[in-house]
Amino acid sequence: MRIHYNAPVVLTFALVCTLVLALDPILGFMPYFFTVAPGMGWGNPISYFRLVSHAIGHADWQHLMGNFTFILLLGPILEEKYGSKRLFLMMFFTALATGILQISFFHEGLMGASGIVFMMIVLSSLTNFRSGHIPLTFILVTILFVGTEIMNSLKSDQVSQFAHILGGISGAIFGFGMKAKTAGKG
Repeated sequence: MRIHYNAPVVLTFALVCTLVLALDPILGFMPYFFTVAPGMGWGNPISYFRLVSHAIGHADWQHLMGNFTFILLLGPILEEKYGSKRLFLMMFFTALATGILQISFFHEGLMGASGIVFMMIVLSSLTNFRSGHIPLTFILVTILFVGTEIMNSLKSDQVSQFAHILGGISGAIFGFGMKAKTAGKG
């Protein structure tokens, strides 16, 4: 038996995030490249990169492990269903949307892949979606995960429930709007 790199987008994302966190104590680049900060400098090209790259940065190992427990569990299933290219685009646009809306409406920084996590959670509840039917799993997952984040948004903490909620909304949009890949396409 050989080890198979079965989900290239998910595994590469996990490796990049792990390397960035591991190298940050040495290089100290997290706040400059992997965090969306309030007051974005529109004249700085790196600011545009950070609108997406914030999903790569994590505050600590616990933050990374919390996100990648879900990403490594759900991501390969979604990558198989939708294809690597589509999953990459879903992750990219979820990160971009949370980055843009974070700087537009909030005065705190943002880092981490939790928006992508919530996109994957909701998207996975729609894996057997058929036109004209709403899966009960989608309703329950939305109530449990997104509903909890709406309630948690009333608390003052260091967690961006907004990114979680937007990630869940993104997952619903992708789940209802995209068909599974066809054989041979990815």
